[in-house]
Amino acid sequence: MKKLIFLTLAASLALSACVSDPKDPNRNTKEKAAAGAALGAIAGAVIGYQGDHSGGALRGALIGGAAGGALGAGAGIYMDKQQAEFDRQLAAEQRAHQIDVQRLQNENLKITMNSEVSFAYNSAQLTPAFNNTLAKVADILNRYPRSNIQITGHTDDRGSAEYNQQLSEQRAEAVKWYLSDHGVAPRRISSNGRGEMQPRASNNDEAGRQLNRRVEMLVIPNRDIS
Repeated sequence: MKKLIFLTLAASLALSACVSDPKDPNRNTKEKAAAGAALGAIAGAVIGYQGDHSGGALRGALIGGAAGGALGAGAGIYMDKQQAEFDRQLAAEQRAHQIDVQRLQNENLKITMNSEVSFAYNSAQLTPAFNNTLAKVADILNRYPRSNIQITGHTDDRGSAEYNQQLSEQRAEAVKWYLSDHGVAPRRISSNGRGEMQPRASNNDEAGRQLNRRVEMLVIPNRDIS
């Protein structure tokens, strides 16, 4: 058993030693691949050890690591390409702080839409000026169908909690229906509202309240991407 543990650790370290430096633009993908490789190595080593107590564990670790690395990289590469599309198509909106595109550690993309430009005051009606931005988002989502979209509305704490909850739900629904009206399959989209429950800044001043009034969209890769 000690031999199995040693071989597994050795193979895992060898396979995951190539994690890139922080400035590498493909760091997320490489780290995902390394993690997949390490997990695959462990699984492969166990299987190999069960069949052959000598070299089988190491061979299994190397084979499992290669397979795990490929699976881990698949979603990363897919989301790298999708993020590059969002960054390119929404460059002007990001410079104007109307929208923000962020890559999360689990490969999800988080797109944050400033409610000041996307909705009329105290309304769930999308502004005409923001329709062009959402049209770009819909176009990219249509070209990357192997991901699902989770939309969440948020408000500041002015007004009653009940009203804010309702407004946040309505705004998330408005974005959902816009996307589906522009070709994104409804089965890929879910929406919900959090009202004032998840502020990202203090509600004690207008700058903080403005940050809290937002709609967030999570773009989540399918698990079967390889």
